[in-house]
Amino acid sequence: MTSDGQPVERLRDYLRTLTPEARAMLIAELERGMLRSEGGAGIDLVLAELRRAIRAEAQPVKRVDDAARLFFAPLDPFLVDEASHDKRVGRIAREALESIWAWIGRDLMPAETKALSEDIHRAVLADDRLRAEQLTRALHERAIRRIKEAIAAASDDEKARRRFAVQVGTPRAVDDLGTLLRILAIRDVLADLARRLPAHLRIFEREQIDPIKVLLDGATAQKSPEAAARSADIILFALVLVMGRLAAPWQLVRIATQAAESDDTARVAETPCAVAVTIVLGEVESMVSELRAELKAHRPVISLLRGLHDAVRGLRTELDLSVDSPWSRRLAAIRAEISNLLKAEIESTPGRVRRLLRPRPIKDILPGSLLDGIDVSEAEMLVEFVDACRTYANELAINEIAMRSYSELQHYLETSTKVLLDGLRHAGDADRPFRQSQVDAAIRFCRTVFGGDYAGLLAKAAEIAVQSATNERRPARA
Repeated sequence: MTSDGQPVERLRDYLRTLTPEARAMLIAELERGMLRSEGGAGIDLVLAELRRAIRAEAQPVKRVDDAARLFFAPLDPFLVDEASHDKRVGRIAREALESIWAWIGRDLMPAETKALSEDIHRAVLADDRLRAEQLTRALHERAIRRIKEAIAAASDDEKARRRFAVQVGTPRAVDDLGTLLRILAIRDVLADLARRLPAHLRIFEREQIDPIKVLLDGATAQKSPEAAARSADIILFALVLVMGRLAAPWQLVRIATQAAESDDTARVAETPCAVAVTIVLGEVESMVSELRAELKAHRPVISLLRGLHDAVRGLRTELDLSVDSPWSRRLAAIRAEISNLLKAEIESTPGRVRRLLRPRPIKDILPGSLLDGIDVSEAEMLVEFVDACRTYANELAINEIAMRSYSELQHYLETSTKVLLDGLRHAGDADRPFRQSQVDAAIRFCRTVFGGDYAGLLAKAAEIAVQSATNERRPARA
């Protein structure tokens, strides 16, 4: 997009046709993208034209709170969408931000927040980024000081802490605000690291780890007492940044094992990067929580199983967890929870398939009826689920149950399809649709268990069975 000529004029004409509300929404989305370093060519020009159009309206336009957006921008790489019951190290729930901002503007420092927010809004609208950044920094500094004072006052007794949590409005008010303070205290360091880190790391071997360790060493090299106290936080949040750029997040543990030059958990635990293992374990626990929710909602979980399998295998490969340690006990508890979650679903699958494919006498079949399509789709999803569990069984601690259920499925499908084909061959006009739907369901299940070739042969056999039945009826009708 050029900055002169017809393309820009066409852009201006288009932007003028938008309603003020639409322009405001577009500005908000583009600014969020720029804060996430997602801006592309022409974005600055589009924003400039949008702001010019808003100024020309000479009327207030409701917009996303610029001050809140800029205030929380340093937290963006550390936000998680789900509201987990367990606090994840180095993370804060996105849904907590709205409550925290409301508390800051309502109870903590209402006058200062209102004044600075209005100044920030005017700077953003005028496209004065430097002024907006300076004002946001001032808001950060005042909020940091006041939040520390509020936390200290609330730490006197349990009653004060509960009252404080109600005021802030998040389930873990002190923890959330503590994470916020720790990030804001080192926001400049983290922003510099974010700029220097590779955007994406497909693999994470020594060639990629060494430059990152150099960056971490440089960020924590200052010797002042304040800098020394911040080093642990810098490493923690920097490692969360790195993990967000890994194709396989569990590989973050490699920075800890390389720092220790060993897979021995005792030696790894002594290194500053040992927190990488804790971070990865927290991510795996979050995946288990997601697995529980997806199973409860009867949604596909195969990709989630694959991710859990890879993470567990990676931890067991990179670390010597054969000896007792807090990490080995934590991973053992994770695997046990996964096994318990999957066991009931795996065991129920052969029964679900049998209920659908069970041969029925003609008196039990309503004329023209079919198998319920939703039931068939859910059963097919479960068959695929058991097949995936068999593949990932070892790391997920479900070897025996997965193999047994899969064998049951194989045996039942091998024996039942012959009976179903025979029933289809001798079916009349009333029961044929139902028996055909059973064969179609069996074909879908067999495609997962035995492969496409087997399913294709079964489909061909079904066609022949229907043709045979048709040919046998013709002489009788004649």
